[in-house]
Amino acid sequence: MNSVREIVLITLFCILFSSNVEAQKIIGVKANIPHWATATPNIGVEVAFWNNMTFELSGGYNPFEFGNGEQWKHWIIWPEVRYWFWEPFYGHFLGLHGVFAEFNVGGLNLPIDKLAALKDRRYQGDMKGVGLSYGYTWIIGNNLLLEVTGGAGYGRLNYDVFSKGKDGFKINEGRKHYIGPTKGAVSIAYLF
Repeated sequence: MNSVREIVLITLFCILFSSNVEAQKIIGVKANIPHWATATPNIGVEVAFWNNMTFELSGGYNPFEFGNGEQWKHWIIWPEVRYWFWEPFYGHFLGLHGVFAEFNVGGLNLPIDKLAALKDRRYQGDMKGVGLSYGYTWIIGNNLLLEVTGGAGYGRLNYDVFSKGKDGFKINEGRKHYIGPTKGAVSIAYLF
């Protein structure tokens, strides 16, 4: 949890000491629609802090257990620094983001071959990573935006494998390097 505390402090620092923005200071609050579709409540805050630069901190939390040893519990945080080609909160942007997550997932019968083991096992662990992202934002109303972003990068996964169920016993552990998608969002944002 120390890394979460550090991310929050960096965000507060950017908000409090952002003084070189050419236009007025702008703060956006957003929600990732696909995350809500997976029953993961989420929110993001983005702050313009210098010329065409913004800092975003977004995250989601899913505390749900479904019974019969089925669960999709996790939290995830994405801090990101963005460079906007035209102006903050409009058009194309490139970003450098981090990924910090913890998960406790298992007992699920998903139609994805790589996740077939989730049917009879539970995985509990964390991921830390970094990636590059690209996105585009459209103005769709007064202070209302639609944003699409995707990113890829590197992550380090550390996890333990348990037999199915809440009280399952540990059967293995793993440490993996991951290269691939690290961020994806279709968000609705409101600017203040």
